[in-house]
Amino acid sequence: MFLPIVAKTFVELGYRRSTTAEIAGRCGVQENVLYRIWPNKKAMFLAAIGFNREVTTTTWRGVVEAAEESQGKKRGGRSAAEMILEHEAGHHGDWGLHRLAFAGLNEIDDEEILLALQGMYETFVGFIVDVVAKHREAAGLQKKTKGDLEVLAWGFVGLATAADIGRDLRLMDGKKRAKLMRELGGVLLK
Repeated sequence: MFLPIVAKTFVELGYRRSTTAEIAGRCGVQENVLYRIWPNKKAMFLAAIGFNREVTTTTWRGVVEAAEESQGKKRGGRSAAEMILEHEAGHHGDWGLHRLAFAGLNEIDDEEILLALQGMYETFVGFIVDVVAKHREAAGLQKKTKGDLEVLAWGFVGLATAADIGRDLRLMDGKKRAKLMRELGGVLLK
């Protein structure tokens, strides 16, 4: 119940500027209530990173299920990879959860934060590898090695990061970000 608020606080203030008092205030509770759940601010941040991973993969799983359902109803439906790309083109960064990763990058000297970020990105890359491999197979494209698919997946991560930076710096509006995701993402899928 508190985790979305905790995550939102870290998104808005970053790790260093977020205090347990601020987080508790936003949750509408005293700090000791949060300390019954998490022992300290770092544990709250680690939970927020886990929340980011869960929200993202749950969203992507929903898109995959919709893609599989649409493919079952008609031939020539879009692949899960194409539908995830389309979804991200329209909704990427809506929650601002990417800022958790950005804030965490400043803290990677801390082994637990480093491991949490590694786990999050390994999950994302693994998911992308799977949907891209299925897309390529269904499209009759040349099969790629797992290593090559991982490189492609990191290309998608880089693309999403560029869209995040463009959004946060107010250098790219929604149309430009969507075009970036669709066009360059489409190139990566080939």
